[in-house]
Amino acid sequence: MMRTPVSERSLIIESSDDEDTHSAAAAAAAANRRRRGHDVEEQDAGSESDSSSSSSSCATPRRGPSSSSPYSQQWPQSYRQSIDILSSVQSPNLSFLGTSSLSRLSNSFLAITDSFQSKTPEIISNFVKPLLSPTTSDEQQQHEDTRKSSQYIPSRKPSLQQIPEDQKPLVVGHEASPYRNCSYTQGVMNGINVLCGVGILSTPYAIKQGGWIGLVILSLFAVLAWYTGVLLRHCLDSKEGLETYPDIGHAAFGSTGRMVISIILYVELYACCIEYLILESDNLSKLFPTAQLTIGSLTLNSHVFFAILTTIIVMPTTWLRDLSCLSYISAGGVIASILVVICLFWVGVVDDVGFENKGTVLNLPGVPIALGLYGYCYSGHGVFPNIYSSLKNRNQFPSILFTCIGLSTVLYAGAAVMGYKMFGEATESQFTLNLPDNSVVSKVAVWTTVANPITKYALTIIPLAMSLEELLPPNQQKYSNIIMLRSALVVSTLLIALSVPFFGLVMALVGSFFAMLVTYILPCACYLAILKTKVGWHQIAACSFIIVVGVCCACVGTYSSLYGIIQNYT
Repeated sequence: MMRTPVSERSLIIESSDDEDTHSAAAAAAAANRRRRGHDVEEQDAGSESDSSSSSSSCATPRRGPSSSSPYSQQWPQSYRQSIDILSSVQSPNLSFLGTSSLSRLSNSFLAITDSFQSKTPEIISNFVKPLLSPTTSDEQQQHEDTRKSSQYIPSRKPSLQQIPEDQKPLVVGHEASPYRNCSYTQGVMNGINVLCGVGILSTPYAIKQGGWIGLVILSLFAVLAWYTGVLLRHCLDSKEGLETYPDIGHAAFGSTGRMVISIILYVELYACCIEYLILESDNLSKLFPTAQLTIGSLTLNSHVFFAILTTIIVMPTTWLRDLSCLSYISAGGVIASILVVICLFWVGVVDDVGFENKGTVLNLPGVPIALGLYGYCYSGHGVFPNIYSSLKNRNQFPSILFTCIGLSTVLYAGAAVMGYKMFGEATESQFTLNLPDNSVVSKVAVWTTVANPITKYALTIIPLAMSLEELLPPNQQKYSNIIMLRSALVVSTLLIALSVPFFGLVMALVGSFFAMLVTYILPCACYLAILKTKVGWHQIAACSFIIVVGVCCACVGTYSSLYGIIQNYT
């Protein structure tokens, strides 16, 4: 049975009728422990270990920022923790940023409820135990603290002042979540959840831009993405203490490499948040095309209004100190992607839209844009090292990577073929914008598309926010400053989304520049730099080929995307 961590201890209220009984029981238990002595400690520790290993959750200990690893002591120290939340499901534990006294007050308020007054500690503990087991290094200390706290019985109406200091909930800024112990299935689901995002909406548009040859490009990118993902695994295994993509950059190119790769990864996440706002604006405008807001002489059309409204909705979610609840909900992204593809198929078959369009095999002028759109589909390598480190059996990583990339590619290709066959040259940058307005299934697809980014926005922007918070002086890391910093980031994404409201072109730009770097170029470069004395000529040739392909795609795709954006202003 898992123990309740010190930071999650709740104040237990017992009825006054049972006070003497529990005091006597506590005294008897203490005497029994003294008689058993050290054997009890060993037995309890063994029981904790067995319980932890048998948990169905991903729940092995992880190293936090205080780790002895030299890589974890440099900026960004928060990368591992924040990306873990983005990439996997965690047990819901919701709290707002704030001072220790504020957090203690809220936690105590939640814990002191009349519904617990008639419960014994044993029964209540079943409700307050976490879904994830505590870290192994702290288990014995937490067990000792729990036994000590069982001897403390508060008064009927306790206040914060009456609670001993060691009984108050502990609040630690950016507390690290447990290092997961994921199974094969959990690893695959985490990988698909990272890969299958908003990129699936633009795959029909990619075929419109580049022709049917795009399916070959999509398959090639999938194979290369799998190979470079395996290269990241070899980089992680090459040296002790490597756990994240920035760690790999540090091992390959020193502190400069770590900083450059971190900035690239954070800017990519920032660009994804911009895409979310553009996506919300476009799809909500489709649902409510006549919506507008008039303020004096200023009139906001539906696109601007819904972009601002979405920003107002997601901004409070970025203030949350613990985002595990949103992480839990956003895992539905896999289901959402499948549901949207099913709706697309339903509209084509049942709603009689049909699959009549033939298209062209190759549309050379549009290939550069298509390259960026397809590249965006495989921009999950910033998370793959975290998934690898979380696996119970790390030898399964190549198979897990193959499975999640393969299944994602099937979804991408299916959506691309159906969408383009249904809408042809009229295909929009998001196929949801082409769906019939009067269809119930269309509304399901659009609302599903709208709901998913709202849950993922905070998870996507928080890694960048936490990295910037690390740079604040210790005396400036206050509640108000953190709120202002995160709010400023959210507002900045809104301003850019309103300035460049071109979903397809922005996605192509992100895919061409950032995805090509993160997914194809940098893994090969880091692999060659770290293992240069151990690689064979065929590995050097393969990595060199991928680097050349990545650089070429990045150059032509970035140029074409920027040119397309500029053309929309002239």
